[in-house]
Amino acid sequence: MSYPYFLTVAYAGAGFHGWQIQSSLRSGQGDLWRALRGFDPGAPMPQGAGRTDSGVHARAQGVLIHAARAWEPYRLLTALNAHLPKDIRVLAAQPAPEGFFPRHHAVAKRYVYRLGLGPAEDPLQAAFRWHIHQAAPLDLAAMASAVPPLLGTHDFSSFRCAECGAKTPVRTLHGIRIAPVEGGAELVFEGSSFLMHQVRIMTGTLVEVGRGRRGADSLAEVLRAKNRVYAGLTAPPQGLCLEKVWYEARWGLGEPSPFGERMDQSR
Repeated sequence: MSYPYFLTVAYAGAGFHGWQIQSSLRSGQGDLWRALRGFDPGAPMPQGAGRTDSGVHARAQGVLIHAARAWEPYRLLTALNAHLPKDIRVLAAQPAPEGFFPRHHAVAKRYVYRLGLGPAEDPLQAAFRWHIHQAAPLDLAAMASAVPPLLGTHDFSSFRCAECGAKTPVRTLHGIRIAPVEGGAELVFEGSSFLMHQVRIMTGTLVEVGRGRRGADSLAEVLRAKNRVYAGLTAPPQGLCLEKVWYEARWGLGEPSPFGERMDQSR
């Protein structure tokens, strides 16, 4: 008999080659599994809510583990953290319902891309922002005006990288918000799920709008092209963070999604 637990895991992405375990490179999944096997040698591999790219951060990676015995959740959390490096931490732990699987039962995700703006890069924020070096301010209003064609359900082939293995490029994007913050700006992306590099390519394209290198009315044409060459550069990974995952309400894990239950889209 095994005991399932649901974890919320955070990691600073610079030290990881993504979430998914790899044979010779460090990963979030690999570090967590190693920590779990430190006191539960037969534990199966932890399963996450989704992949993150190499160098991308996470504040709310949802993870399912199975332990050989029942744990008080806080004791499980502290036991795992005692075996983990300091750049990855279990932030919360609770018993998981039987049959729950984070990747299959996630209904929406929120990613935040953080930009640094201004005449010089803030060294205390450099690990978590992409600093935009330019004399003229980034036009955040133009970037916001370019967003509407991207919202809704579309074929996002223009915003997926060549290595993306998703079965379909169709995704539903619920919202993009662009908000100024001290020393920079945040681009908040909320959607059912995302293609490989999708958020980073959308960010790079919107930044080109903000720099005046492409028109604010150009993104509908980019989307229709269904061709990666029409979109902008891929923004670097250090500005991106997985901030939140919503799950089907029937599992009782966190608040219900404000966007309703997930449509039948391929992961």
